[in-house]
Amino acid sequence: MRGKVDYTDYVVVMSGRSDRQVAAIARGIEEDLKLKHGTRCSGVEGLPQGNWVLLDFGDVVVHIFHQEMRGFYDLEGLWLDADRVEFEGQQADEGFVFP
Repeated sequence: MRGKVDYTDYVVVMSGRSDRQVAAIARGIEEDLKLKHGTRCSGVEGLPQGNWVLLDFGDVVVHIFHQEMRGFYDLEGLWLDADRVEFEGQQADEGFVFP
């Protein structure tokens, strides 16, 4: 996202199949980055509801959507011209990282 937005370098977009799964994914990312890399999240939005959780790590912003909400907001459509980075184990509808 460098050069496209001024608030982050990377945007990660992924989805879960239920509000509980979305919340669990968010908590897992937050805990894993803290334990393994000492990285703390500077802001979390939407965690209690679990429809759309945003984790702000500064250079990386993570969006975790309930599947239905992801299609409705279509963040990928907003950044059609952004490069996509595939990651190991990725399935077509799982998620993208926009650098």
